[in-house]
Amino acid sequence: MTVITKKIKLSTKGDTDIIDITWQVAAVLSKTDLSNGIVTVFVKGSTGGLTTVEYEPGLVQDIKAFFEKIAPKSGLYEHNVRWHDGNGYAHVRASFLGPSISVPFIKNQMELGTWQQIIFIDFDNRPRSRELIVQIMGE
Repeated sequence: MTVITKKIKLSTKGDTDIIDITWQVAAVLSKTDLSNGIVTVFVKGSTGGLTTVEYEPGLVQDIKAFFEKIAPKSGLYEHNVRWHDGNGYAHVRASFLGPSISVPFIKNQMELGTWQQIIFIDFDNRPRSRELIVQIMGE
């Protein structure tokens, strides 16, 4: 088995910025000689998350509205009391989503559904430079 580690750098707007990263992950995978295995994407940081969705404008808005309902920006967060950074909601939102996703690949192609894309969501309250770790394990 071979393990290859690469990075994807993103500039985000923050404030629940939802970014389709499918093509970047596919590009990293395509530059390997691996045929079958797993690609894992991990965000360094506690205010971002990864998942898959049908990336289209209506669903992007639905996701933003959902997170505003479960962890509103205007809520009271002990994190903000302690650190005074105003991003307690971002930490809570990210904890629901999680920092990583794994996708199997066969014949050097990710096994995603027709309408399934990998997205990164930056929940923080300000624009950020983000670094995603892409680790590919396979043969």
